[in-house]
Amino acid sequence: MLKIAVIGLGDISKIHLPAIQANPSVELVAVCDRDETLKDNVPGVNFYTDYHEMLEKEALDCVHNLLPHYLHYPATKACVQKGVHVFQEKPLGLNTEEGLELVKLEEANKDIKIGVCLQNRYNESFEKLQEIVNSGEYGKIIGIKGLVTWFRPKSYYDVKPWRGKMEYAGGGVMINQALHTLDLMQLIGGEIASIRGTVDQLLDYGIEVEDTATANIKFKNGASGLFFATNANAGNSSVELQVVFEKGKFTIKDSTLTRLNENGKKEEIMEDRKLTGTKFYYGASHTKIINHFYSCIENDTQDYVHAKDALTSIQIIDAILKSSELKQAMTMEG
Repeated sequence: MLKIAVIGLGDISKIHLPAIQANPSVELVAVCDRDETLKDNVPGVNFYTDYHEMLEKEALDCVHNLLPHYLHYPATKACVQKGVHVFQEKPLGLNTEEGLELVKLEEANKDIKIGVCLQNRYNESFEKLQEIVNSGEYGKIIGIKGLVTWFRPKSYYDVKPWRGKMEYAGGGVMINQALHTLDLMQLIGGEIASIRGTVDQLLDYGIEVEDTATANIKFKNGASGLFFATNANAGNSSVELQVVFEKGKFTIKDSTLTRLNENGKKEEIMEDRKLTGTKFYYGASHTKIINHFYSCIENDTQDYVHAKDALTSIQIIDAILKSSELKQAMTMEG
């Protein structure tokens, strides 16, 4: 039975902890957070305020790294150096430079697995869309559209100030809310030739990071991509991912994959499993990706989301930020 620990008892832990506790093949033995008032939030397990102490005292197989963005790399590195597998929340790192350090860490420690929580890859609707893309049945991809129109109040940044600071968050709406959408777009579209993007702050929140971003993405296969994300909407609308083929149009919206048929009607193809509660928009695939990662540890298999797999989405974000600054198109290399 795998011995599991969690570092960071913030919002996202409420998604991870039930998934861990529901798996009969693993045992949650420890949690860690510097806030001692959270000590009783997870009864029956050892509580630490210092993850270095936890790594010294506990015999662990896997740690869930759920810390704020700026702490992802140091905590994951500490676990790997102790020979402990890591399941790390997104993003991979604050930027491409830090992401590359994690890729190097992964390559230098091939016996230790670093899995990155890009759970939307495991949504049933997206898995089906990938099958359709790979089949070639509808011809070449012409265009890909990704829309994320959500709402975050000023209090979202006030209660956790790191979210609004570039040094600690690495960005705003792109790295926090829309990273999954960028990840899925690049999985569908393949290698990117160039990106032209802009970022802005439409909300008067006094934060350093962007609350709105747009980008035109040119893929090497000739397809074009349109990306738009904002936290300035009136509420959290469904994320939309649309793929236009030579002979068909497919859209994932409201957790459902549809095809526009020959009569101009939407034909439902696949619906995702739903997550109950107020965080429904996270989707239900956290449990799926977590259990799969455990299986990869137990069977020593490699078909999980590696650090190197998660790097591209960070590179895209950096390219959009740079493009907005320089007011010109950027390649992924520069």
